[in-house]
Amino acid sequence: MTDTAQRLAEIRGGVPPRRHNARTIAALTGNPGCTRRAVLDSAGVDKPKLAERIGFPARFGQSRFAITRGNAFEAQVKAEGGAELLRLVAERLGVPVPVGASWTDLGGADDLPDRHERSRAALTGGGDEPAFFDHPLLGLEVAGRRVHLEPDLVAARLGGRFHVVEIKSFPVIDGQADPAKVSAAAIQSAVYVLALRELLAATGHDPDLVSPEVVLVCPRDFANQPVASLLDVRKQLLMLRRQLDRMARIDDLLADVPAGFTADPAADPATLAAALAGVPARYAPECLAACELAYFCRHEARGDTTALGRPVREALGGIDDIGEALALAGGVRAPDPEQAEAAALLRAAARLRAEALAGKPS
Repeated sequence: MTDTAQRLAEIRGGVPPRRHNARTIAALTGNPGCTRRAVLDSAGVDKPKLAERIGFPARFGQSRFAITRGNAFEAQVKAEGGAELLRLVAERLGVPVPVGASWTDLGGADDLPDRHERSRAALTGGGDEPAFFDHPLLGLEVAGRRVHLEPDLVAARLGGRFHVVEIKSFPVIDGQADPAKVSAAAIQSAVYVLALRELLAATGHDPDLVSPEVVLVCPRDFANQPVASLLDVRKQLLMLRRQLDRMARIDDLLADVPAGFTADPAADPATLAAALAGVPARYAPECLAACELAYFCRHEARGDTTALGRPVREALGGIDDIGEALALAGGVRAPDPEQAEAAALLRAAARLRAEALAGKPS
């Protein structure tokens, strides 16, 4: 075991690393400047268990109902050898609906090396005839460890290129879907696009054969009638590559971590909380939807302008304390020279608020 691997094992408390999946890898891009999260994810720390241990359990996740609904919709779309899915994808890509496209299910095996080899052989075996590959086993390097991805998706080979097909159960109503859910689907799809490109590149094929345009299939309106749309995930691919490259330089990240730091879930809760406080974090309200430690970090950031969100933090550059911001807004204290611009914004906001409360026009 290398010194770095030993250090990461000590951070985990000697327990096996938690397995990443596409959802957790996608979440890595949500706050790329947070050293605390990057270190814990690089070490494979079980963050949900850690958050519960220190008294700030995570409060997000998929409901059982949503999972059941998603599985039913996926089964419907893939029925009869994927005939409906083939039509949807072909029409959305603007190519003729092919006759006799093959359907290969690469799931079901517990032997991951064997399943990975079957996936590699099927996806890179040559030929450009229309084909669909269900449940391919893909992989990515995350902080020096190989992560197996077992997606419930289809890789479609049409017109000589691969397209990742994501089937989601959130509805498209009057041509519009929930932007947050579409954004989450885009970054998760980018994980699969990157993994598929790396698989092709490793076997001597052109990785650009995998299109950055993902086909998203959702139910239309309030029925279960599927509808397909295209998502361009080039931006998400750049974000994902940057964060994975950063985590590959784990020694640089560990330089900011105090010696002896551990996130061992068996440790005393107070000791764990104090240890976490020694690792730099970058809390933002958006973390609440993506990171299991967000409630701890929000509690830690209470009284700091960081807790008000990135736009506020950037507008109040040089003012870190909320109490100080209120004092500047009320004219109780004079700003330092570097705070003059932010103080003027605060005083203007305070004046507008006072006028609004008094019912006066601004």
